[in-house]
Amino acid sequence: MSTPTPNPALSSDHPLVVALPKGRILKKAVALFGAAGFDLSETQDSSRRLIYDCGPLRVLLLRSSDVPVYVDYGAADVGIVGRDVLDEQNRDLYEPLDLRIAACRMVVAQPKDRPVDVRSQMHLRIATKYPTITKRYLQQRGITAEVIKLSGAIELGPLTGLADQIVDLVESGETLRQNGLVEVHTIMPVTSRLVVNPASLKLRSAAISELIGRLEAQVGSAPDSVVG
Repeated sequence: MSTPTPNPALSSDHPLVVALPKGRILKKAVALFGAAGFDLSETQDSSRRLIYDCGPLRVLLLRSSDVPVYVDYGAADVGIVGRDVLDEQNRDLYEPLDLRIAACRMVVAQPKDRPVDVRSQMHLRIATKYPTITKRYLQQRGITAEVIKLSGAIELGPLTGLADQIVDLVESGETLRQNGLVEVHTIMPVTSRLVVNPASLKLRSAAISELIGRLEAQVGSAPDSVVG
């Protein structure tokens, strides 16, 4: 079997496939790529398209949790995904750059009027979208608890008696306040990272290095309106 010939650096003839998450990260990613000289504005249209050819980049719009899967299996060369998703899935991807966009934090929260003593609570229950991260956090602190995986509206857990606490992402904390919850511990800060498929890094090294370099230059110099 012959060895594949590496493709040339960035060009529309051999576009890099970039997986981007739909939602709040996408707008910030498009702004950052734009500052780096990649026009991805077409992805902001109102259509339901999921694939966009943007010059030297072919963009896939995915659910955030699917981005590492596409990159891991080589359906995308590179992707942008939050640290929360990467830590939860723990895939073998190259992470060359923290893009410093969509910054938030992962926290433990509980009802303001029902504080929890995690050391004496007989049966502590914690609701979260992130069971792997939550279990690791509990183990590190020597806390025994039942972890309940939910897919949305995590704040409802304590409000309905399903859980005593939650582990979730917060940005301003306003959603917690509106639902009578308060932060009790910060597990980690979260920003979005550039991830690369290890095989693509070998086959498209020049193109990927150029992409990383152009993005890195903007991350180091961009105003808050771009990276915040």
